Amino acid sequence: MNTIRLNIDKALNAVTREQFRALEAPVKRGMEALHDGSGAGSDFLGWLHLPSSITEAELKAVEDTAAILRARCEVVVVVGIGGSYLGTKAVTEALNSSFDWLQGERANPLLLHAGHNIGEDYLYELTGLLKGKSFGIVNISKSGTTTEPALAFRILKKQLEEAVGKEEARHRIVAVTDRTRGALRTLAVQEGYRTFAIPDNVGGRFSVLTPVGLLPVAVAGLDIRQLVAGAASIEKRTGPETPFDENIAALYAAVRNALYASGKKIEILASFHPKLHYIGEWWKQLYGESEGKDNKGIFPAAVDFTTDLHSMGQWIQDGERSIFETVISVETPDHELLVPADEADLDGLNFLAGKRVDEVNRMAGLGTQLAHMDGGVPNIQITLPRVNAWYIGQLFYFFEKACGISGYVSGVNPFDQPGVEAYKKNMFALLNKPGYEKESEALKARL
Repeated sequence: MNTIRLNIDKALNAVTREQFRALEAPVKRGMEALHDGSGAGSDFLGWLHLPSSITEAELKAVEDTAAILRARCEVVVVVGIGGSYLGTKAVTEALNSSFDWLQGERANPLLLHAGHNIGEDYLYELTGLLKGKSFGIVNISKSGTTTEPALAFRILKKQLEEAVGKEEARHRIVAVTDRTRGALRTLAVQEGYRTFAIPDNVGGRFSVLTPVGLLPVAVAGLDIRQLVAGAASIEKRTGPETPFDENIAALYAAVRNALYASGKKIEILASFHPKLHYIGEWWKQLYGESEGKDNKGIFPAAVDFTTDLHSMGQWIQDGERSIFETVISVETPDHELLVPADEADLDGLNFLAGKRVDEVNRMAGLGTQLAHMDGGVPNIQITLPRVNAWYIGQLFYFFEKACGISGYVSGVNPFDQPGVEAYKKNMFALLNKPGYEKESEALKARL
């Protein structure tokens, strides 16, 4: 089957069939609210039909601009935070070599990231690395004033212009921003940068299939057409016309809310494939920012197995029984590596000689599933036939659709993030930003 698969059987052991079935009607209402625009945050539903509505002209424009950057640059720094960072990082980490950054001769630029933190050492070391290198910048920000990316871009823009001059820098900087307004749009017009628009009706954490994600992924030389096509296939498969028992997005939304109602407050996304690490980071933002409101919401955590079985494994196995697992498995790896025999057999591993490393990994996965279920951890399984652009596109859209439904089931607006503003207001006051004088006085008195 040319699609990702969902298996919830081993999660339903923790709830009754009646508890699960009780979620069918709310899930259907959530699905309807998404598709008829009657739910909260309906002005941010542009992602819902995005995969099937991307045009050939839009894809070609992205590919053409990516080709210009590839021709001019050996390094491209992608500046962005949150949804303007994690989606790109998830795709490129999954689809590139695990050691892509160490490659000498490169067909495509090395993709680096900035603006996702305010680490002075990080930025200093990045600017040091870029000295003497032919680099470009993809600056992603709807407003152009978000502190982390704006700060990074100011530093990198200055370095680039000093290295190659303003005229050449203009050809190496691309702005992905608001269509008509904002500081970055104004700057892009003034400087003559190539630009792409972030749709007004698509929030950051749902934006990986807009130029926010597609342009950097294309710069890395990856197949954005397959990414979009994979997502479009799941868009079709998870529509309101698909029966509940066959709709993987609806089933996932239902089972996780049934588990939450039964006292399972933490969802752990796990994978036995190390290249999917940033899928987990992207997923954490998607669900945490969408559902964590009004003093409710499943807490999203992510782990890498078998690595974290030697750290978090103890807590997952024997800690407080407030958790359930969603495990992403990969059916077929891209490469084959056999375990060699060793005459001395001091490590006692000759019983594995001749077996594929992946067989060892799969048995670790099955053993972990059984152990965690015995330990009282409900288990949801998502299977990817392979790790490629098609299936990663499917996975993105599946999680997005289920997230929208799940948010409506839990009674929150899944498309806003009011809590994100709290730290920003305090930071601006503590930095004495003009207009924050009263808040500054109050906070300094508290400190």
